[in-house]
Amino acid sequence: MKKLILHIPHASTNIPLIDGYSVAEDFLKSEILKLTDWYTDDLFRNKIDEAIIAPFSRIFCDVERFSDDNKEVMAKFGMGVLYEKADTGEAIRKVSLELRNKIIQEYYWKHHNNLTLAVNNQLDKFGKALIIDCHSFPNIPIIRSLDQTPNRPDFNIGTDSFHTPQNLIEASTAFFRQKGYTLGIDWPYSGTIVSMEHYNKNKKVNSIMLEINRKL
Repeated sequence: MKKLILHIPHASTNIPLIDGYSVAEDFLKSEILKLTDWYTDDLFRNKIDEAIIAPFSRIFCDVERFSDDNKEVMAKFGMGVLYEKADTGEAIRKVSLELRNKIIQEYYWKHHNNLTLAVNNQLDKFGKALIIDCHSFPNIPIIRSLDQTPNRPDFNIGTDSFHTPQNLIEASTAFFRQKGYTLGIDWPYSGTIVSMEHYNKNKKVNSIMLEINRKL
């Protein structure tokens, strides 16, 4: 029986459509190398829990971003739901309204609908659902990272004031302390994903982000 919902959004290197890209293939590959959460599908996926894995690169469509750029803080850097700039700030893609609508409808919402279905199945079976938002992060901050503080921790948990109960934070803190690892709480990255149908509405949907420092 499936017990946890593992959301793995940034493990893929696949670019399904090259429409709009304006940089050489080698440049795009270097950006994928930098921004992919390598092997998080192998690290987190298991036989017990249900994994919802984005089958395309975040550089193509970042399912962790809000679909509305007006709500997304990274959109001002050209790295909203559809990346138009590289980490360096260089333009990599021109997204027309037609292309945007196509990707949002056929890729972004398809992925989120899969997450919502998994959550609703857990609610139907158990009356509650728990999402683990699975990531990794570089030990040295990338250029566009909102937090440039050095000496990053071994692990990072991200929380949501509505969907992350205190007992999950306390359990995480105790676990990593016992194992001898350093843990950042909403540092260097904060927040955690929740299916939009239940976001800020349903307390029975819990979520916590778990990130591993790539130096490990």
